[in-house]
Amino acid sequence: MLNQTILNATHRALGARMVDFGGWDMPINYGSQIDEHHAVRRDAGMFDVSHMTIVDVRGPRVREFLRHLLANNVDKLKVSGKALYSCMLNEQGGVIDDLIVYFIDESFFRVVVNASTRDKDLDWMARQGSRFGVTLTERRDYAMVAVQGPKARERVHGLLSAEGATRAAKLGKFVAADVDGLFVARTGYTGEDGYEIMVPEAEAVSFWSKLVAAGVKPCGLGARDTLRLEAGMNLYGQDMDETVSPWEAALAWTIALEPAERDFIGRAALVAQKSDGAAREMIGLVLDDKGVLRHGQRVITDKGDGEILSGSFSPTLGKSIAFARVPAGAADGALAVDIRGKALPVRAVKFPFVRDGQPCAGI
Repeated sequence: MLNQTILNATHRALGARMVDFGGWDMPINYGSQIDEHHAVRRDAGMFDVSHMTIVDVRGPRVREFLRHLLANNVDKLKVSGKALYSCMLNEQGGVIDDLIVYFIDESFFRVVVNASTRDKDLDWMARQGSRFGVTLTERRDYAMVAVQGPKARERVHGLLSAEGATRAAKLGKFVAADVDGLFVARTGYTGEDGYEIMVPEAEAVSFWSKLVAAGVKPCGLGARDTLRLEAGMNLYGQDMDETVSPWEAALAWTIALEPAERDFIGRAALVAQKSDGAAREMIGLVLDDKGVLRHGQRVITDKGDGEILSGSFSPTLGKSIAFARVPAGAADGALAVDIRGKALPVRAVKFPFVRDGQPCAGI
């Protein structure tokens, strides 16, 4: 039987089409997926992301533990509420998962990991954390709602107390705070401004209904996927996994090799790969002809074959876009994608494809 979030019956009452997503019964859309996509780009939309796993990590050595566990460096987190995106690697430098970690205080950090990787993540974190004396507490008492779009923040502020709205409005990007009993984080997975809000489960249905009444459009995982692709954001299990290093997943910016004495898991493998040069790289592709780029399609290059990772029609651009993993340096030559036996030319571009609702330069 599939897992269900506290909002499952609410989604069904709104007419959502439900699908199996990593063992969870989740809404793929409530009607037009393209309309939901545009609502987030132009106004405000919301997603039930309660399937994500929230883990509170506590102990006097918790910073030391996370300094060892993550490829990015939690020493960047100095102000309470500040967040950091990072990969958690195996010894070979492959990505076990990507996650967000929030600094609360020197004995308390909060980590949010992907739903599909919950079991292996918790097991890995527990095994690595045993020698640091940390405790891991999964927060199943929280639901999580992402409210995204150019008008998302003002819609949320309207549901808060005057003091809470003022506090939320002052949050910088990638910062969180406790506001009116909610954990409000100015983060997201769409490329738009907004919040990801942890809500006590008992209040989640009411909170969702208030957002609907405030004009926030319910959106499913289909729109979330096209939005994050346009925004140039990876999807674990499709764009990266344990056989792929951050160098090969266009996530070099998340690797903190300084200071040199920080011996995080996977460091030696990453240093060696950097020295030798990664054999593969992840690039952005645009198909100007008719057709849709899809996961698994073959990319034809002068240096050998590559593969489409995430690919979809972009509602904002009106054409198909994709991430692809290709041999290093292949983006400098001619590229084509095999779609049903026909080689269609594609352009290599830098991503994100869309920023602030508009096409990026060169797209």
